[in-house]
Amino acid sequence: MKHTYTITGMTCNGCKASVEKTLNTIPEVTIASVNLEKSEVIIEMSSHISTEKLQNALSDKYSISEKNIFNTSSGIKAEDKSDLQQLFPLFLIFSYIIIASILLNNNPWDGASFMLDFMGLFYIVFSFFKLLDLKGFPESFKIYDPLAKVFPTYGWVYPFIEVALGMLFLMRIEIPIALITTLIILGITTIGVTKTLLNKKTIQCVCLGTALKLPMTKATFIENSIMIVMAIIMLIKTYN
Repeated sequence: MKHTYTITGMTCNGCKASVEKTLNTIPEVTIASVNLEKSEVIIEMSSHISTEKLQNALSDKYSISEKNIFNTSSGIKAEDKSDLQQLFPLFLIFSYIIIASILLNNNPWDGASFMLDFMGLFYIVFSFFKLLDLKGFPESFKIYDPLAKVFPTYGWVYPFIEVALGMLFLMRIEIPIALITTLIILGITTIGVTKTLLNKKTIQCVCLGTALKLPMTKATFIENSIMIVMAIIMLIKTYN
């Protein structure tokens, strides 16, 4: 018998190999084949295996469930979704942050304060999603962040750095330090994102943590670039 399952938490070919190896060690499994792009695994088995048993065999980083062929709200197959559709949560959150920043500085309009509020809300909101799965985030983050690859502890600390930066921007405390830190950490991450895009690797973007499954696309690069440009503009304003 053959069954198809959805599996989340995989971010690279190393994850794919690890999941396949683990599932193929289960006695009832004839062969397990993982499709990284579709985030699914097809398992041929000699006798029925409960989803619970499959989950227990895997690391806590991965989550496996029965394949839901159709999206419950639209009837569109999940694997047929475009990058734009998959990135909808990211665009929605970005829109909320922009609208909130505009409302905070609309009367009278203050462009500088808008950028500071935008950066502050950006960090607070994005750190929230990372903290939802603090255990899984560092492993996924180090796949493409150069500093997290060398210093794994950095991946654990990163969400808290974002919280601190968000508070500094929103409370207007030590703005120059916050801006310089933004240039450093997002600059490093952007280097990793750029390399990933140029190498055309298929991995998960964890800008919103691992709770939401987002593909690494140009949108990730643009998102970081917007923050970097704002930081540069504000630094120029600060020291002029």
